[in-house]
Amino acid sequence: MKRPLVAPLARNATAESEAMAVFYEETLGFTPNSLFTMMHRPKIAAAFLELNQAVMDNQGRLTPALKRQIAYLSSQTTGCRYCEAHAIRAAARYGSEEDKMKNLWNYKTYPAFSAAERAAFDFAIAASQVPNSVNDAIADALREHWDEGEIVEIAGVVALFGYLNRWNDSMGTALEKPAAEDAKTLLNDAGWDIGKHQYNNS
Repeated sequence: MKRPLVAPLARNATAESEAMAVFYEETLGFTPNSLFTMMHRPKIAAAFLELNQAVMDNQGRLTPALKRQIAYLSSQTTGCRYCEAHAIRAAARYGSEEDKMKNLWNYKTYPAFSAAERAAFDFAIAASQVPNSVNDAIADALREHWDEGEIVEIAGVVALFGYLNRWNDSMGTALEKPAAEDAKTLLNDAGWDIGKHQYNNS
């Protein structure tokens, strides 16, 4: 794409956009261009923010780092480079070990991952495909390691990033420099590249 489909609003364009920036400065260190694009319709941005906060709220054994690892694998499955970079940056900021982040795509055999993590990752990848490929074997493995509330949290992460993957790849959202730098560092061996999300002025 020559430029993003819709230009993001400036941070100080409205009182709502200024207030919304605060939450993301904590989670990512900056407010994503995707949020400022949604701010063209503040109700969409506000609804997304509320869903994001609800999905990332941890009430079971899922950790903030594991949720961001699930988000990365979901985004990698759909091919959204923007969301891959955001998810891996957030995983790092929430305590994910570098060793795990650099070997996420090899989770089936890499020894750092537990059986419970592998079950969650298998589900995330199957649930992110079109058509959906969650089957009885994947469901049974997930139930073996996680309770129903935790499974809802896992599915919530996949669904949230399904929205983000479609939003950002369709918008051609410009990737912010801090996320791009983290992705280059942590995902280089996985073949990550910025794709459509880089422009001359980004």
